[in-house]
Amino acid sequence: MKQFSELFSKLDQSNKTKDKLEYLKNYFLEAPDDDKIWTLALFSHRRPKRTVITSQLRQWCQEVAQIPEWLFDECYHTVGDLAETIALLLPPASQPSKKSLTEWIQLLISLGEMPEEDRKPLIIQAWSSLSKEERFVFTKLITGGFRVGVSQNLVTQAIADAFQMEKSEVSHRIMGSWDPVKVSFSELILSRNVADDLSRPYPFCLAHAIDFDVKDLGEESDWLAEWKWDGIRGQLIRRNKQTYLWSRGEELITDTFPELALMAEALPNGTVLDGELLPYGPSGPLPFAVLQTRIGRKTVSKKVKESAPIVFVAYDLLEWQGHDQRSDPLAERRRTLEALVQCTDHPSLRLSEEIPAGNWKNLARLRELSRDKKAEGLMLKRKSAAYETGRKRGNWWKWKVDPLTVDGVLLYAQKGHGRRADLYSDYTLAVWDGELLVPFAKAYSGLTDVEMAQVDRFVKQHTKERFGPVRTVRPELVFEIAFEGIQESPRHKSGIALRFPRILRWRRDKKPQDANTLADLQLLLNQYGK
Repeated sequence: MKQFSELFSKLDQSNKTKDKLEYLKNYFLEAPDDDKIWTLALFSHRRPKRTVITSQLRQWCQEVAQIPEWLFDECYHTVGDLAETIALLLPPASQPSKKSLTEWIQLLISLGEMPEEDRKPLIIQAWSSLSKEERFVFTKLITGGFRVGVSQNLVTQAIADAFQMEKSEVSHRIMGSWDPVKVSFSELILSRNVADDLSRPYPFCLAHAIDFDVKDLGEESDWLAEWKWDGIRGQLIRRNKQTYLWSRGEELITDTFPELALMAEALPNGTVLDGELLPYGPSGPLPFAVLQTRIGRKTVSKKVKESAPIVFVAYDLLEWQGHDQRSDPLAERRRTLEALVQCTDHPSLRLSEEIPAGNWKNLARLRELSRDKKAEGLMLKRKSAAYETGRKRGNWWKWKVDPLTVDGVLLYAQKGHGRRADLYSDYTLAVWDGELLVPFAKAYSGLTDVEMAQVDRFVKQHTKERFGPVRTVRPELVFEIAFEGIQESPRHKSGIALRFPRILRWRRDKKPQDANTLADLQLLLNQYGK
């Protein structure tokens, strides 16, 4: 448990992907096999079922720490996290334990079969034998609030690096409904599986953003222009009468989009397509928010498929008749792809539209219409280029439209995580609705460290109210918020949700009354959200 709690602490305090990758890699090389499988399970959302409710944990902590409820509440409001509050309030461990992560998880699982009165002494005994850091993680496991700034994708990469495997192979092995109680780490990850070769995708070719005058690319006729769709990048693989659908993050998502798997049965064996998964209605692409209703689902009902119809927009052919086509010029791959899509003739498979512009000026004008097409801008690809691995400058460019922006007033602030745990760095912004300020977006990035420290001081000096870890502040600071899209949302008080909101700049030149209004957001919604 000590080893795992140290890993958790390092991951939580770091904001550098390279460091997190190294921490995870070292852990999977050094930890016992049983702990490895449970660590993988925890980081891939396979957590033990909750067996103790939070109100009981609060009560038991108050009894052990000998403090009244009001004092516990004050501590909790200051700290902002239940597990951390309990870990700080309880007295130091009296009998240090050397139990492993697996042994503690087995204890938590066993609680589910016990009467309620038998759980309390076991939890209190566990607390008394764990260090503050271990107790924090243990309580996190109980409450189910096990969150740390690490994606499944990063864990997959760490395991691949540690055991010298292909990332796609590791990703394929951890998909599905495996049970950490019934399978070992070696059986799941290290055993040889012939199906891995059939399902393995190619490394994705990635584009750089254009940061120069597009005319510097030379003759427009040398380039293929396509819409840059706002969907999920994916590879659709059909080999040996089996279908595999991979996201760009190398997650196997075949079960999430069964209609695409059904469509792929019409493709010849030995076919690999690169493209975009898009929500698509009778009149064309639908907002990304529609696609979000499908993400993460293990089972997809008929109702969900009807409300969020998905198509695969193909824009490249990586494998044809079992042969790697990536070294062929894009123009040749495109001709074969066009013939394939036409021959397949399936409503769930569409060819990415080529945009004939004639010259850069016309193309720039078409680019400004991207949001009308539910696109983020344009993709420019050199027709003579091979399909490259990774992000290389020269042959693939993304030419996005400028983000939408509004000015909002800082209304609420909350402390961040990791290295920002002592700073108010998570902000809720508001716009005017008459004389009222209505929250419309949360932003966590965009300020420099110096600016963030200045805002932190402002929050501490101008707090009006406290609600647990959240502070209401005097509405004085104005920030320009950039975002990629806007949608209706009944879950938000403003009735609006923004896509990828972030702080563009601190508008020190503006007063609160100069901020935008809810009516301004409604205009943007009417223009770009339909």
